[in-house]
Amino acid sequence: MKKTAAVLGAGSWGTSLAVHLSRVGHDVRLWARDPGLVDELRARRANAVYLPDVTLPESLQVTSSMEEALHRARIVIAAVPSHGTRSVLRRAARFIDPSATIVSATKGLERESLLRASEVIAQEVVGGPSIVVLSGPSFAAEVARELPTAVCVASEDARAAERVQEDLRSRYFRLYASTDVVGVEIGGALKNVIAIAAGAVEGLGLGQNALAALITRGLAEITRLACAVGARRDTLAGLSGLGDLVLTCTGSLSRNRHVGIELARGRCLQDVLAGMKMIAEGVRTTDAALALGARCGVELPIAEQIADVLAGRKGVPAAVENLMLRRQRAEAETE
Repeated sequence: MKKTAAVLGAGSWGTSLAVHLSRVGHDVRLWARDPGLVDELRARRANAVYLPDVTLPESLQVTSSMEEALHRARIVIAAVPSHGTRSVLRRAARFIDPSATIVSATKGLERESLLRASEVIAQEVVGGPSIVVLSGPSFAAEVARELPTAVCVASEDARAAERVQEDLRSRYFRLYASTDVVGVEIGGALKNVIAIAAGAVEGLGLGQNALAALITRGLAEITRLACAVGARRDTLAGLSGLGDLVLTCTGSLSRNRHVGIELARGRCLQDVLAGMKMIAEGVRTTDAALALGARCGVELPIAEQIADVLAGRKGVPAAVENLMLRRQRAEAETE
């Protein structure tokens, strides 16, 4: 059934989801904070910064007015970086219909509160809207090119998750439902941290054995933390855990992997980030993950080493050596 949809955030993922929603028959409004970007998107009918080769459908409207974007919207997709989620949803709250469904497409933790994106949204938008989390192995550029993609939608409201499945499904975009919101969000947030480490392994030329070990132990690390905060272990073996982790650690379009590669080549973090058009969420998530781990009494050795590298306290080779020389243990140890 045709619906009115609003997408908040005109980065690569927000633009891709807006294009996708238009293609599957919805009336879509894409909100961008910057009026200059809105003018450019309207004139070019393309997002020259993030998705230059993708034409915006005629049914897709672009606006910098929050009220206009959210007017009668039945689907509201929040696709802003984790550090901007609270401020954007606070602005949006009074314009969101209580019967709408909010879809969080943000992967990360709020650094100050250690809250997941859906928790931040729930604090800012009260009084009715169901919240659904969208996560999984999905590069925006590939979704925009209509390449086959499978993701997960998670919500405590099973009917809301079913609605999102129906509203977003297409011949190239498949959605699996879950009630484990915690597991889906922790998997989506922490895989970015592990991907920085994977890029570092690649940048040092340490080989496929090392990369496979890093991904496997990274999954164990993510799973430990996720279960400590209430997730189901099997969720982390699914699309929003293992699937997203493998894609982000190995895919050439991965921003976090790129950061790790460049750090291994000796570049400083500030220079790496200055040369990127898009945000690498893992940089902000690393410290938040460590703080959450400390709160729960969970050891996160890979994240600890990445935090030292990002802060300039340690070089990439030393971080790898520290991981290799840690006390050996049984693989199934939970500590």
